[in-house]
Amino acid sequence: MRIVTGPMQRAALLALLVLWTMAGPAIAATVGTETGLPIPRYVTLRAKEVNVRAGPGVRYPIEWVYQRPNLPVEVIAEFDTWRKIRDPDGTEGWVHQQMLSGRRAVLVIGAERLLRRTPEPNAPTVARLEIGVIGWLDGCRQDWCEVDVAGMDGWIPRSHIWGVRADEALNK
Repeated sequence: MRIVTGPMQRAALLALLVLWTMAGPAIAATVGTETGLPIPRYVTLRAKEVNVRAGPGVRYPIEWVYQRPNLPVEVIAEFDTWRKIRDPDGTEGWVHQQMLSGRRAVLVIGAERLLRRTPEPNAPTVARLEIGVIGWLDGCRQDWCEVDVAGMDGWIPRSHIWGVRADEALNK
């Protein structure tokens, strides 16, 4: 069987081929090469002290040491057992996967914020949260996220925290 194609069909086929080859790397870049998990993604620091290195391995120098367990960080790359992370200040470096936890936390940003009983701007206040307070992320609905801060459960606008993307769907 012979398929007859004209100039228009060949042009359309060529355009599809070009789009397919360009989309391949873009699709591959959205999941980790080691874990198959989304890149970027949020995780937390597991230990009281976490060494951050200049590159993915112990042969690279330690650039600094985090001393804040449960701090949310963003995984932006993977190499073997190493993860390149970005912290809330935008600083990047490499840490070993064992120093990270998949449990989600968020960091209060911008100014003092109110934790509300329900996801409404005028809902009763549960607590006042200072900048830098860490809370465990329970889930998000549209513009609000439910968090647990030191045993107090409540809601905070997504724009008031770091550790969850604006478009990320997180159901409880």
